[in-house]
Amino acid sequence: MQQSTRTFTDRIFLVIKGLAMGAANKVPGVSGGVVAFVAGFYEEFIYSLQKINLKAFKLFINFRFNSFWRYINGRFLGLLILGMLISYFSVSKILDYLIIHYELYVWASFFGMIVGSIYYIVKDFNDWSKRNIFLITIGTIAGISISLLDPAKENDNLWFVFICGIIGVSGMTLPGLSGSFILILLGNYVLLLVDSVNALYDTIADLIRWDLSFLENAKRIRLLKVLIVFSIGSLTGLVTLSHFLGFVLKRYKTATFASIIGFITGSLGVVWPWKNKIYKVDTLGNKLVDTEGNLILDNYDRYLPDFLTLETYIGIVFILIGIAIVLWLEWYGQRTLKNSK
Repeated sequence: MQQSTRTFTDRIFLVIKGLAMGAANKVPGVSGGVVAFVAGFYEEFIYSLQKINLKAFKLFINFRFNSFWRYINGRFLGLLILGMLISYFSVSKILDYLIIHYELYVWASFFGMIVGSIYYIVKDFNDWSKRNIFLITIGTIAGISISLLDPAKENDNLWFVFICGIIGVSGMTLPGLSGSFILILLGNYVLLLVDSVNALYDTIADLIRWDLSFLENAKRIRLLKVLIVFSIGSLTGLVTLSHFLGFVLKRYKTATFASIIGFITGSLGVVWPWKNKIYKVDTLGNKLVDTEGNLILDNYDRYLPDFLTLETYIGIVFILIGIAIVLWLEWYGQRTLKNSK
């Protein structure tokens, strides 16, 4: 644990990394776990979450809050989660705007970041055994296969929403596996990351105005219940997945890294910049909209870029910028690691 050796600047950067993780995890095809991996704090993140266990619970209920905080590496997790929460209500909104108005360049940047991430992991990976090559291949096939699946229909059953929370948070702990894209495949991306969040915004605004009329709005209350259950599922997923990953990282580190390389490589198909959106339609072919009047995303139709247009070359520049961001994160992560020793 590094919490006692971090400078004030390091703590600010931890919040920024949380911002990046939260924003990345909301974008279909991008994994917040990649940010943690490349920035050099993935293992600390997993092992800190792993400390949220029975011992931590006993410390908490016995009012030994200082011991509890130190045991779970609370300063590290707290700053990171603070960044994620800020992102959820701010940076992710900016990202939504950029995707609407500059979609190709945003996807190109993420594509470059994932290419840079693959380089970052592979350059220090030395165990190219048959087993690990097999795991890389399986991981790549799994990542590509996920991108080709047809989405299911929306389902607001609370048990299913809870499962969506567990699966949707996977992008935070499994680099290369996009939780938000999985939610699209499960049919609940709009319900859980758009409609329920908008319901929370509206409720907070009503409470600020001391307007309690929303209590009589059955639809709003239903969406708030959905958001609460989804949040509980996400928390459950974070803790349980971290215990599993902590176990495999300790015993099968190279095999885990091989699988991560495969997942990240397979996810390149999801974030391929040159693609058209495919929207959900009804039986008559009319495009469906959510409660806010927005078209509901179904999947993507990918195509090769046209090298006769300036837009393509600008996109390539943004790919290079994405790679540069990852290289900078790697440099900063290595410097932080050296300073902590």
